[in-house]
Order: sequence, then structure tokens, then C-alpha cells
Amino acid sequence: MISKGYINGTIKTIVLKLLSDKNRMYGYEITQRVAALSNDEIKLTYGALYPILYKLENDGLLVATSEIVDNRARKYYSLTPKGKEVAKEKVSELQKFAETLKIILMPNPDSRLSSVAWGS
Repeated sequence: MISKGYINGTIKTIVLKLLSDKNRMYGYEITQRVAALSNDEIKLTYGALYPILYKLENDGLLVATSEIVDNRARKYYSLTPKGKEVAKEKVSELQKFAETLKIILMPNPDSRLSSVAWGS
């Protein structure tokens, strides 16, 4: 399983990406989707997820609506137009970071940099 430290810095982007793909989701659905997509490498806890959902809502990036499902209230989250823009930006930023990190972590990255710098 992936360290919580790595996950905490990306939860916001993960949630924004899932909501941009799915249009609306509820908390449990988000946690299950993340687990399924990551082959259980990433498990979001409610204690980590809900503060992010509330913050995104307070920032005007999400809107929450409640519905009764099986005699229980279920809160669905969806992106606002501003949230859709921010989702694209954050996903792009994280992808660039992941690509950069991959270069840094590759064996002997200095040899790659010197060949790029010298046109080899």
C-alpha cells in the first residue's frame, strides 16, 4: 500500500479527477472507486476524504446535493464550472510532477541529463 504521506498531497486532485470523469459521486463511492482503480494500493479514509470534500465545497469547486436512497440521505458531490477548470489544471500539474519525478528516480538520471544537455 502507498504511504499516506504521498496520498495526502494528491487527494484533492484525485477527487477532482474522479468527479470530472463521473459528474457526481458520493463519499463511499469515491473511496471504492479509488481503491478499485489503484488495485487497493490507495485506500482513502473518511477522515481524509470528507475534510477535502468540505474544503472543495467551501472553495466553490464542488456543489453538494442530498437525495434519499433506500430510506437514507445520501450526499452527492459534483463539480462547479470553476471546479471543472481547476480539475483540469490540477490533473495536468500532477501529471507533469509524476513525469518529472519518474526522471529523477530513474537509475543514474545524471547520464540522461548530460546526454540531453549535450545533444547526444
